[in-house]
Amino acid sequence: MSDVSHNWEEFLKRIADAKSSADVDALDQELFGRKAGVLTVALKEMGTLDPETRKRKAQELNAAKAKLTMALEEKHRTLNEPSGEALRDKDRLDVTLDLPRQEHGHLHLIPEFIREVEDIFGRMGFDVAYGPEVETEEYNFNKLNIPESHPARDAQDTFWVKDAKKTVLRTHTSPVQIRYMQEHKPPFQMICPGRVYRKDADATHSPMFHQWEGLMVGKDISLANMKAVMIAAITELIGKDVEFRFRTGYFPFVEPGLEVDVRWQGDESQSREGRWLEIVGCGMVHPKVLENGGIDPTKWQGFAFGFGVERMLMIRHRIPDLRMFYEGDVRFLRQF
Repeated sequence: MSDVSHNWEEFLKRIADAKSSADVDALDQELFGRKAGVLTVALKEMGTLDPETRKRKAQELNAAKAKLTMALEEKHRTLNEPSGEALRDKDRLDVTLDLPRQEHGHLHLIPEFIREVEDIFGRMGFDVAYGPEVETEEYNFNKLNIPESHPARDAQDTFWVKDAKKTVLRTHTSPVQIRYMQEHKPPFQMICPGRVYRKDADATHSPMFHQWEGLMVGKDISLANMKAVMIAAITELIGKDVEFRFRTGYFPFVEPGLEVDVRWQGDESQSREGRWLEIVGCGMVHPKVLENGGIDPTKWQGFAFGFGVERMLMIRHRIPDLRMFYEGDVRFLRQF
């Protein structure tokens, strides 16, 4: 093995004098190339030396390797750093530019609105209850005065589960009211928000949507009480200047039944149903439904109601198509 230890200082000088990254890369290859690199060959020849000489030469070569590696890295860094003028240009700040908008996550419109509903009705003294989304035929239809032969089933039944129990994805949250009546003694008032499923699909209907229904039962509860609660809820959730109307309607679980429409607040040409959009079905609870809930209709009476969450939001934010809530378009969601 030739003694090449005196060459390392020469290599260090050549590295310091290198004018470009290409020159540095060439020196790196000359020193550390896998087959013919000067330092690589010297390390391979160590095996031909006697133990004492090998130990001394190993120390020299390892020290040289460390110095050369550091010199190459430092020269690369120096060559790649911008000059003083370039650095000043790079760090120059344009104070007239707007800062980039920082993205913040937030709740989707629907769960955010449901939280607001729970807060408003909570302040009016209403309890909040939840129930299963996969419901039995008994609770979803029969106990709500909708027997198998009733024509109202044609407009509601959907997504039946094939099992012996005749279960269905609930078509409304009304079954929660039956369960609540069976577990609580009157007087009481409650709401039950949640997802429901029907076979509708157009600009103002969806196979899956959200409702919150409510129930108030007491000794002297009347339509006047119901109207007061409806007005308070609508004005709180949409606005004091909102225009709405009550009209008669039919629902098998209330008697008499009413519907509440709210006037579209934006350009009427943008509303798929014209100037009025139905948002609430309500009325005095049918005596049969009270019986099915374990309550004596000769002693107690009450009213029930059901709001469509998406329809309230459509009115509130002038959204023309209900399906926009579920498309996942970030451009739509960012507006809120």
